Amino acid sequence: MKTTIAKVSEYEGQTVTIGAWLANKRSSGKIAFLQLRDGTGFMQGVVVKNDVEEEIFNLAKNITQESSMYITGKIVEDSRSPLGYEMQVETIELIHEAVDYPITPKEHGTEFLMDHRHLWLRSKRQHAIMKVRNEIIRATYQFFNENGYVKVDPPILTGSSAEGTTELFHTKYFEEEAYLSQSGQLYMEAAAMALGKVFSFGPTFRAEKSKTRRHLIEFWMIEPEMAFVEHAESLEIQEQYVSFIVQSVLENCKLELETLGRDTSKLENIKAPFPRISYDDAIELLKEKGFTDIEWGEDFGAPHETAIAESFDKPVFITNYPADIKAFYMQPHPERPEVVLCADLIAPEGYGEIIGGSERINDLELMKERYEQHGLSGDAYKWYLELRQYGSVPHSGFGLGLERTVAWLSGVDHVRETIPFPRLLNRLYP
Repeated sequence: MKTTIAKVSEYEGQTVTIGAWLANKRSSGKIAFLQLRDGTGFMQGVVVKNDVEEEIFNLAKNITQESSMYITGKIVEDSRSPLGYEMQVETIELIHEAVDYPITPKEHGTEFLMDHRHLWLRSKRQHAIMKVRNEIIRATYQFFNENGYVKVDPPILTGSSAEGTTELFHTKYFEEEAYLSQSGQLYMEAAAMALGKVFSFGPTFRAEKSKTRRHLIEFWMIEPEMAFVEHAESLEIQEQYVSFIVQSVLENCKLELETLGRDTSKLENIKAPFPRISYDDAIELLKEKGFTDIEWGEDFGAPHETAIAESFDKPVFITNYPADIKAFYMQPHPERPEVVLCADLIAPEGYGEIIGGSERINDLELMKERYEQHGLSGDAYKWYLELRQYGSVPHSGFGLGLERTVAWLSGVDHVRETIPFPRLLNRLYP
């Protein structure tokens, strides 16, 4: 019977065959302990000299790291194993012998591991992080599908900037200038006017020359947009969504979180509602915490976000930022036009902003004013203006950065470990 490590609990007491690689091994004179992996999980295979043919035991003692095999044996319960089971090995069929595998159980530097990212992904830690990432993606689709959203795919090549910034990757689109997308948001607004509630999930690109542990050049965003939804309701949707994915990871990634040494008690409390603090109050809080040089009208950096988050045990919304430091499309506060109806959601434990969102301007004349203020091309953005011209409605949306969310839930320090092949300021390989 052929199966996988993830399903061995279904075969206790039975003999099965698994296609696997050797992650590590140790042996004494009469027993070899093989640490096996097959992509679905990790498991120990125990080879007892007196229970197998001599050539099988010799193979088990001498097999090299990352060699591939079909391994057959009886599945037995083992309370010492994180998996809860191990294999009493009967036979091994070597498929391919790996020679001089470069990533050994010893310590390696980060640059070495990044140069060998295609192999580093095989490690137990990286495997666990990728499984957490996968669970967040799975739970995202479940949440939005169950709540009546339609998945829409915005273009990656665009003729204009979503945020009106210069941090763009330029490319030639035949005879025209084009850019790699910073965000699918503007297109998702058009989709919301057609389909009501929509979400996208795809790659975005920022040409920021940043080397911080929170930044990638290429990253993935989940971007919902919702017609007939105002700011307050959007915040409720955001906290429900984040709560849902956190609880899904806690429920379905217990083994992975244990592998990562994650303190899950800090995640068990992540349930809606989340606290809210205005930008004004955040400025005062920062001054109390020793950031005496911060002035109203300045954006927050990583140290500011961390200091604010330390005052709460859940993610916290910072609301109503000054209009001058936010994007052109954000709806002004009805009583304070100098601030906008927006919020950034700051994760606990120093992981920073994971969501940025706002109510969008729905008034045609106000949007025309914003075009003039920001020097936006009427030609490039004509279609976006027309969304306000033909049946405009109140609408809101937000974007969640997948890699920062993976880092937070996994408890890892740097986002470079949260994406299979990270693109960093000085890294385009492998």
